Amino acid sequence: MFKNITKMKTPHTYAIIFGVVIFAWILTFLIPAGRFSTHDITYKDNNGTEKTRTVLQQDSFRYYYHYNMGAVQKDLTSIANNPDKLDEMGIDKSDLDDLLKTNSAEWTDEDLSDAGITDAALYKEFGMGIYNQSAPLHKTARLWGTEDTGGFGVLNYVFEGLVTGDRTGTAVGIVALILVVGGSFGIIMRTGAVDAGIYAFINTSKGLERAALPLLFFVFSLGGATFGMAEECIPFAMVMVPFVIALGYDSIVAVTVTFVASQVGNAVSWMSPFSVAIAQGIAGIPVLSGTSFRLPMWFIVTALSAAYMMIYAEKIRKHPESSVVYESDKFFRDRMNETTEEEKEFKLGHKLILLEMLAVLVWIVWGVTQEGYYIPEIASQFFVMGFVAGVTAIIFKLNGMTINEMAASFQSGVKDLAGTAVVVGMAKGILLVLGGSDATEPSALNTILHYIGESVHGIPAFLGAEIMYVFQSCFNLAVTSNSGQAALTMPIMAPLSDVLGIHRQIAVLAYQMGAGFVDAFTPVSAALIGVLGVAHIDWATWAKFQIKMQGFFFLMGTIILFIACMIGLQ
Repeated sequence: MFKNITKMKTPHTYAIIFGVVIFAWILTFLIPAGRFSTHDITYKDNNGTEKTRTVLQQDSFRYYYHYNMGAVQKDLTSIANNPDKLDEMGIDKSDLDDLLKTNSAEWTDEDLSDAGITDAALYKEFGMGIYNQSAPLHKTARLWGTEDTGGFGVLNYVFEGLVTGDRTGTAVGIVALILVVGGSFGIIMRTGAVDAGIYAFINTSKGLERAALPLLFFVFSLGGATFGMAEECIPFAMVMVPFVIALGYDSIVAVTVTFVASQVGNAVSWMSPFSVAIAQGIAGIPVLSGTSFRLPMWFIVTALSAAYMMIYAEKIRKHPESSVVYESDKFFRDRMNETTEEEKEFKLGHKLILLEMLAVLVWIVWGVTQEGYYIPEIASQFFVMGFVAGVTAIIFKLNGMTINEMAASFQSGVKDLAGTAVVVGMAKGILLVLGGSDATEPSALNTILHYIGESVHGIPAFLGAEIMYVFQSCFNLAVTSNSGQAALTMPIMAPLSDVLGIHRQIAVLAYQMGAGFVDAFTPVSAALIGVLGVAHIDWATWAKFQIKMQGFFFLMGTIILFIACMIGLQ
């Protein structure tokens, strides 16, 4: 009885994120805001095409201060008649002249901005003398508020998180993708094609089921390694979850063989255009260099990770009740058990729908790798997949499908993933509370980044590499965009590796493993939350399993860094 009374119930994912939001808010009271300047760098991608990316300047960090407007006026007056300097700073002479006619004691930051005068341009030209350095400022969200009513408020993190970004990224784009994919697969699952295909596979491959999981793990890992597969796993999970459960495993295995496998591939990739290629370009080393080290690393890490998964999977297969998701998996088991013998029959219509799904998936992979398709295109492709599947089901009279049933099934699929879509916005709210990921805007996150960079000076090479790895892992808990993390951290970590006496290739290695492995754990990852939503797994439940696997990943990453340092990886 005492055990039951003291047993603590696992908190809901929404509650966990809210706690993290409040913790982040408290941090902003303790840590002053800081900012960096940025500049554009060029690098070559996998195809040898020259690309440009904006990254922060390593030595440009400064705390957030009020301006010393008297000093600013004096400095601006000194260049008012220098057209070359004004052009270099991006200042219009007439706007500057109008500003200088006013009383500098009444100037505000908005006045400078309206005149086209940026903090970065002032700092670059005049240094720290433009600031009143009596005390650094904090950038802390209000308790409540909006952009139109005094500024962002922490209790508005859900709405603000949901509406950030655009159609090509988090949160707006990812939320829309999740809802469209959910609706499309609502239609597909209603046709019965997936269930019938699963039964057909099980009946024709007796004894080969266990070989399927390691093979699929390698396939998804390859997707992560080659084109940064992440959000693309959400629709795959809709098929894999019932398939894996039908084989006698659980939904945790299904998420591991899809999303986790893709992030393992991403973490040890030799060519991902969204992570290692960008990081190498920013670090100033040849893109795709170090392939002879990374390619065997990918194979070994993927094999060991697949073996880890299979040890857990076999334990669940022998003792299904021991799974922490046994109760939630009942939804999928019941649906399979309720399938009639007629529905289990693998009809021509079912085969055509599965072939159509395969064709669209090939189309998606081709689009992503060859044409640069991303969220808007992928969402449209999945809508086509669901629509064609529904029309096929009507033609072949599968499960009594009608036009109204198609619409109702789409609605039901959207409803199933609506809660997951909200989590994406909530998770984005954490970053907003910390001040956002813009290096040029004052934020506590920028100050944290600066502190970590300063802390690794003057320590042994391997220890420095390990601290970089730990930092990149922790940083990914807040910023899950691999390219964004590279842009924010590599301009600092690459020069630091020079100070430590290790090659910049190792700094890239620490970045990609930290960014990749932790993506399979962090509740801020929109792709992970989407896959967990499909599998009906609460993040807190997932964390209980994944935290152990993260320990395994971290051990492998540490060994890899040690070997890289010992052989002097270049």
